[in-house]
Amino acid sequence: PSSNSLNRDMTLTEFKFIWYMEYSHRMWGRVVGLAYILPAAYFWRKGWLSRSMKGCVLALCGLVCFQGLLGWYMVKSGLEEKPDSYDIPRVSQYRLAAHLGSALVLFSASLWTGLSLLLPRHKLPETHQLLRLRQYAHGTTALIFLTALSGAFVAGLDAGLVYNSFPKMGERWIPDDLLAFSPVLRNIFENPTTVQFDHRILGITSVTAVTALYLFSRKIPLPRRTRMAVTSLLAVAYTQ
Repeated sequence: PSSNSLNRDMTLTEFKFIWYMEYSHRMWGRVVGLAYILPAAYFWRKGWLSRSMKGCVLALCGLVCFQGLLGWYMVKSGLEEKPDSYDIPRVSQYRLAAHLGSALVLFSASLWTGLSLLLPRHKLPETHQLLRLRQYAHGTTALIFLTALSGAFVAGLDAGLVYNSFPKMGERWIPDDLLAFSPVLRNIFENPTTVQFDHRILGITSVTAVTALYLFSRKIPLPRRTRMAVTSLLAVAYTQ
């Protein structure tokens, strides 16, 4: 290690804790990969997969491998020593957001595929209201995904440590150093204050969108399963 390394007073026990956290995460990732690939190969060999399902399985297995590769690429950014840097070693917030985003896509695609096989699709009349509800649900999904990604930027920059008061940030609604970096666009991804501010705004907007989705869904006759899903979404949004 170089002479400017931080955490020189770290004990062996403290180091082991970090090491095992990382090691168990990697091992868990490999177990997830095997849980996908081994049954997929078995079902494929037995001829139990339809043509469309084969495409789906290949896409999911490919996404699992890509997720692992992205994890390695992310960790690599935290090991690159920057000359004359006295900062705490940390991974790139861009790569962290990509790793999290990929995981969310993989999880959602897996859940969607599983539910599509287990539960038959509802045959509902394509009314104007139902079409609007579906579009609104898709928009809300995109907003929640964006909010989660903004959380990765907060984690990557330790932006949660900048302000710890809510709803105001310190004494102000809009902090002074919101656009401190130049060019302006850099603030969105690299300024800890702006990153935390954006995450708060996106979080509030997401909860508002989920609430509006729930209230709108109450006006439409929906199957019990759909109503349960919307109510669960509302409950989880407020718990979060």
